[in-house]
Amino acid sequence: MTEEKKLNDRLRVAIQGGYGAFHEIAARKYYKETNIEIIPCDTFIDLFESVPLGKADSAVVAIENSVAGSLIPNYALLSRSEFKVTGEVYLRIVQNLIGLPGQKVKDIKEIHSHPMAILQCQEFLEPLRHRGVKMVESIDTALSAKWIRDNDLKGVAALASDLAADMYGLELIASSVESNKRNFTRFLVVEPVKTPEEPDTNKSGNKASICFTLPHHVGSLSQVLSVLAYYKINLSKIQSLPIVGREWEYFFYLDVLYDDYSMYKKALSAIQPLIDQLEILGEYQSGER
Repeated sequence: MTEEKKLNDRLRVAIQGGYGAFHEIAARKYYKETNIEIIPCDTFIDLFESVPLGKADSAVVAIENSVAGSLIPNYALLSRSEFKVTGEVYLRIVQNLIGLPGQKVKDIKEIHSHPMAILQCQEFLEPLRHRGVKMVESIDTALSAKWIRDNDLKGVAALASDLAADMYGLELIASSVESNKRNFTRFLVVEPVKTPEEPDTNKSGNKASICFTLPHHVGSLSQVLSVLAYYKINLSKIQSLPIVGREWEYFFYLDVLYDDYSMYKKALSAIQPLIDQLEILGEYQSGER
């Protein structure tokens, strides 16, 4: 714990986006009663650099969405970082069309938001596109809302959370405009790797995120999955990512669930002869859905 953190008695949590972003909502949901200070970061690269630079103590990072799919670059950032996954949180994403007070949908000429938010609201946005409303991609939902308020922009709206609307003095022009009402984003909670002197507190968890590469021959992945099944390890997520400089070879990122920690460790030992390298990205308690 840094001296600054001791003085403030607050946990500094980095998020991607501005105040009022869904990342902030996820962070506050996960940490609940903990006194936290939100550290906004413009990009995910900035987020992963925030702790090594001493700007934050932990970070909350989106990793996948039930509608738009995986945020693939974040897997690579996590693997290259000095973080370990220590938790996860699932957040129901409710997108709202927000703007300056007194406006209606018919008054809006431009809509600004993060590309993923725009993707999540296609059914609502399509008729607006046909009547000439311009969609403008931005780095963040909440920062789009702030930009509208800072510049007093009429005729411009943002897709963002109701928290962002409250923070920046905007009104909900249309509520819950996401296409899928079962729209969830999964966020990972990441913290610096513990030193050997620090206790390992994650053995009570039931989930792990791991990454490995495979020898380039037929059936290599199926062999690994068969071993995991033999040890009663439930595969909840698999994602492949190309290895730069090695054409048609991939990293495989897996999320696995287990009831018995010792069986999970035996499974990892059993797959070692079948893979080229293994990295445990984190062991933690699965989040409530």
